[in-house]
Amino acid sequence: MRKIAVYGKGGIGKSTITSSLSAAISKLGYKVVQIGCDPKADSTINLTNGQKVTPVIQYLKEKGSCESLDEIAVKGYNDIVCIEAGGPTPGVGCAGRGIIMAFETLEDLDAFEEFKPDFVFYDVLGDVVCGGFAMPIRDGYADEVIIVTSGEKMALFAAGNIKMAIDSFGDKGYGRLRGVILNKRNIENEEEIVSRYVKDMDSEIIGIIPRDGNIQKYEEQNMTVIQGDIELPISKTIMDIAKSIVEGSEIQ
Repeated sequence: MRKIAVYGKGGIGKSTITSSLSAAISKLGYKVVQIGCDPKADSTINLTNGQKVTPVIQYLKEKGSCESLDEIAVKGYNDIVCIEAGGPTPGVGCAGRGIIMAFETLEDLDAFEEFKPDFVFYDVLGDVVCGGFAMPIRDGYADEVIIVTSGEKMALFAAGNIKMAIDSFGDKGYGRLRGVILNKRNIENEEEIVSRYVKDMDSEIIGIIPRDGNIQKYEEQNMTVIQGDIELPISKTIMDIAKSIVEGSEIQ
């Protein structure tokens, strides 16, 4: 089982990319679980054709406890298991603590033993790397981390902060950086800028996703481009990135 956490600046396209990779890897014949780690609970919406997944925290708040994975997990596109951690009402309570509670619930219910996934993707809120948001890295849930960035200054700044957080946990055997995905914004010399930055981070670019209107077109239909038309050039690009992730061995 490969467990991969996806981090990056808020609004950089993590959920879109994570869902697309989940869809692509499922098309390669692997069992996939995607866990949204954002209070908005919208990570998996493109995998469920818009069907809302009851967030773990909401369920616990309403019911007090959770006795069955059926209450908090939905089978989406190509049998991808979709789970949303959720969080408290904005401005009330700690969203990071919500993620901790959600993860503890999944562990109590033996979620991975039940679903037996080949790949688990954690789609983590923004560039927050403290408290519960660092849990996929810090507490050994994820073995690998992928950072999503563009060539924009603040996106690269966030990527650098995430890399520092990963390094600070390095001697404890927690999640290690697998590489960086460039989600292009078509700024001048973007690939060159990101390549230099990633090299300075002592990492590598594992995929480049160009701007493509088909991504938004299918998102409006609550789908990834993999579901919408797997023959599109953008879909083939994402499939190639998925294959490179699959073919990469687990980080020891």
